[in-house]
Amino acid sequence: MLPPTKQRHNLLLSKLMEDKNYPYKLKKQLSEPIPLDRLGGLTESKLYYHFESLVKQGLVEPVEVIKEEHRPDKQVFAITDKGREELPKKIYKLFENADEIKDMIVGLANIKYVDRDKVVDILERKVKSIKAIWEQLGNFEPEPKGNENIREFLEGYFSTRTDHTISWFEELIKRIKTKEL
Repeated sequence: MLPPTKQRHNLLLSKLMEDKNYPYKLKKQLSEPIPLDRLGGLTESKLYYHFESLVKQGLVEPVEVIKEEHRPDKQVFAITDKGREELPKKIYKLFENADEIKDMIVGLANIKYVDRDKVVDILERKVKSIKAIWEQLGNFEPEPKGNENIREFLEGYFSTRTDHTISWFEELIKRIKTKEL
């Protein structure tokens, strides 16, 4: 699923790092081979809204208008120097704010624009934090009252989910370090 507004902005900025572009063409690129536009509800009007927002922030700017007979004009955008400077900061923030790997997809797709070691540091802190929270919860003794089956079920669920999350974070860290990603 296509991520929230800030991640969409990162996605658009990263696409403009590669080359100038216009919204309709970009939407078409986002629909192939995986229909990210439909999965994330990214309509053409929302795409134009995001471009307007990025222009207001000074991160992109219109650079030309393509005029074709019997077709609407196409406004072409390019990333600004400020946009090039801000993109890495936004990608780091994305990694810092992500709770799950699925929240990092745009950052991972654009890892070439950031320092890998800094991303690894962010992810290692996340793993350390998850382990600390889990250890703290493991030391918690609930009251003896209550449904033992529910407690046992939830313990199993959270334990498995936490182990799974830690395992995938550690795999991600390994792949970033070895430049597989």
